[in-house]
Amino acid sequence: MRKTTRYPVEGANSLWQVYKTVSFWKVAKSFIVIQVARYTPFMSVKNWLYRTFLGMKVGEKTSFALMVMPDIMFPEKISVGRNTVIGFNTTILAHEYLIKEYRLGDVIIGDEVMIGANSLIMPGVTIGDGAIVSAGTMVHKDVPPGYFVGGNPMQVIYTKEQQADRWADDPIYAKKE
Repeated sequence: MRKTTRYPVEGANSLWQVYKTVSFWKVAKSFIVIQVARYTPFMSVKNWLYRTFLGMKVGEKTSFALMVMPDIMFPEKISVGRNTVIGFNTTILAHEYLIKEYRLGDVIIGDEVMIGANSLIMPGVTIGDGAIVSAGTMVHKDVPPGYFVGGNPMQVIYTKEQQADRWADDPIYAKKE
């Protein structure tokens, strides 16, 4: 189960009441910063924008590809480790607005994680160090370190041990003694 905090609402659906839960000006600032970063070709500039203006935790040498969409309302709930690749057009959400409630949850992405293009990371999930998420995956639960996952719904493709066996003789990914 995802680790989210639930907040009930009365009356209209929670998205209709969005500015009771988050400042309009915060959302406006986040929107501008994210739109600039989405098209910026310089990884260090993107990371600086995310850290400086959105309060995201972004590790060294992490790469956000073109059109990545971090959460616009609660970007400070996103943490990405070092030397990670977030693929083209991936969305990382830290919130869910539903009919009778809204939910917030931290998103923690580890070191040296590879996330394929067009993936969706849901609020409240942790993706462990060295994990691989195939393109087009909806990550709706935690991914253990070193696992290879994919699909919708997300399923384990290879465990860390199976992945190590597959790469044992690979000239690039084999562990060096």
